[in-house]
Amino acid sequence: MQIIISNADGRPIYEQIAAQLKDSILSGELQSGTLLPSIRALARDLRVSVITTKRAYDELEAEGVIHTVAGKGCFVAEKNASLLREAHLREIEEHMLDILKLARPCGLTLNDLTAMLQLLEEESAP
Repeated sequence: MQIIISNADGRPIYEQIAAQLKDSILSGELQSGTLLPSIRALARDLRVSVITTKRAYDELEAEGVIHTVAGKGCFVAEKNASLLREAHLREIEEHMLDILKLARPCGLTLNDLTAMLQLLEEESAP
C-alpha cells in the first residue's frame, strides 16, 4: 500500500490519506482484517503530523471502514468493500448527471460522450 500526498490536491491531507486507504480497500489491495500501519508509523512514513493521520483514521472508523482494537491497532473492517463500492457508484452517478447537464446545452449526444470517455480512458491507461 502506497499513499501519496499531493500539495496540488485541493483536499486536506487527512482526506487524501482516508481516500487512498478506501481505494486500497475497494480494489482488494487491503482485505478485511488487515492490520493497518500504526498512526505514528504512518505519520512518520508520510512525514505528516500524528494529528493528521489520527484524523484520517478517525474519519474511516466513523464511516465503519476500519475498527480499532485497544492495544493491537487499527484493522480493515469486515464487509465494508460492498458499502464502499455503493458509495463510489453513487458518486459516479452524481458526476454523470452533472456531465449530462453540461452536455445538453452543447448539443453533445450520448455517442459523443461515450467517445470522449473512451478517449480519456485510452490516454490514462498505463
